[in-house]
Amino acid sequence: MGLHTALVANILFPFQEKLKKHDTVAIRQTMDDSQWWPAEKLEQFRLERLRSLLLKAGKHVPYYRDYFSGLGFDPHAINSLADLQKLPLLTKAIIRTEGERMKSEVARGLARFNTGGSSGEPLIFFIGKERVSHDVAAKWRATRWWDVDIGDTEIVVWGSPIELGTQDRIRTIRDKLMRTELMPAFQMSEPNLDQFVARIRERRPKMLFGYPSAISHIATHANKRGVHLNNLGVKVVFCTSERLYEYQRETISTAFGCPVANGYGGRDAGFIAHECPSGGMHITAEDIIVEIVDEQGRLQQAGVTGEIVVTHLATSDFPFIRYRTGDIGTLSTEHCACGRSLPILKEIQGRSTDFVIAADGTLMHGLALIYVVRDLPEVQSFKIVQESKLLIRVMLAIKAGANRKYLSDVVTTGFRKRLGEEVQVDVEFPESIPAERSGKFRYVISHVVQPFDNSHNA
Repeated sequence: MGLHTALVANILFPFQEKLKKHDTVAIRQTMDDSQWWPAEKLEQFRLERLRSLLLKAGKHVPYYRDYFSGLGFDPHAINSLADLQKLPLLTKAIIRTEGERMKSEVARGLARFNTGGSSGEPLIFFIGKERVSHDVAAKWRATRWWDVDIGDTEIVVWGSPIELGTQDRIRTIRDKLMRTELMPAFQMSEPNLDQFVARIRERRPKMLFGYPSAISHIATHANKRGVHLNNLGVKVVFCTSERLYEYQRETISTAFGCPVANGYGGRDAGFIAHECPSGGMHITAEDIIVEIVDEQGRLQQAGVTGEIVVTHLATSDFPFIRYRTGDIGTLSTEHCACGRSLPILKEIQGRSTDFVIAADGTLMHGLALIYVVRDLPEVQSFKIVQESKLLIRVMLAIKAGANRKYLSDVVTTGFRKRLGEEVQVDVEFPESIPAERSGKFRYVISHVVQPFDNSHNA
């Protein structure tokens, strides 16, 4: 660890977290130990935390207080993690319907978040300091598995308005101290890609973090230009927020001359799992209980594919208990060669996001359009289909009584701002959004031939 990295990781970042009243440092230190605990000790630790979460939910959260009472469920009687199955699954529809009743009555200073999610259903929820501390600690621990740390030079290829909208003076100073730099993932024009590649070569980061689709596109562009990125000293590329395809892993790894670490999670479900250098996709078991269920919500055994259901043990302010993620995965019974006792998520499917192409040919991440739609409270679900560079269809399933003209104008204005004023935006209002023939839901689909090898796309 270099001097600057040691200063940031051991002094500056912990000081920042203390100012925010986050317990991140202590939690990460505990996690550094607990990942090596015997399975029995880890299981008992999780059970105690689960019981605590359910007790707080039953006492302070109106939705759960009423539900537990009607069900005759006593959190004190929880004796195993399997007792979770006595509770119903939590869906986005329930969270939207219950609204404020999902909040703890004793919670203070909650931050509002939203997500489009794999199902294309916008969701508004709230996160407290406990949840933030645990998620940041889990990510920090996983980062350190790869011999990099907070304070090492980092380039983040991202596109969330939460991050891109906070690049004020204080944030800029903080990022310089932390040696992290943000690159916008939305606009992948040839000139921008040239700038990204040049900046990566100049910056010589120890790690990259971002969407696999965007980073693999940068890697492909560098290869096309004959620019080498494998001599910069990059130790690892962290990919998250989308399904990481093997062709993307190979493209990125070859281009940067380093391993690629897959991460799985979301703003709603939390930091669920992360890949270690031995290849195991380890669940953040201290914070997260993962169940796999079939279409009827019945629990599936390890090795059987089904929907990923998550209970986040650090969400007493706004509980996520048996939350249906909409993602498909498989639990493994195998033990990782690294020796960690953290359980393994064998396979993750269904988190692919298409690119779209603007009228001027600029390649743009599909999330650029999703962010226009997903925070409209009147929208219950959506689907975006790009038919051509000059035509895009938007299907919005909306609440009864919602103003269609207003929603159409907002979406049309937002899309044209990103894709070009000459683009025709057809907004439709079906009663429900159809799934694909496979049964999966893709919330962004582009029928435009894209400037990379489509034969790889799943």
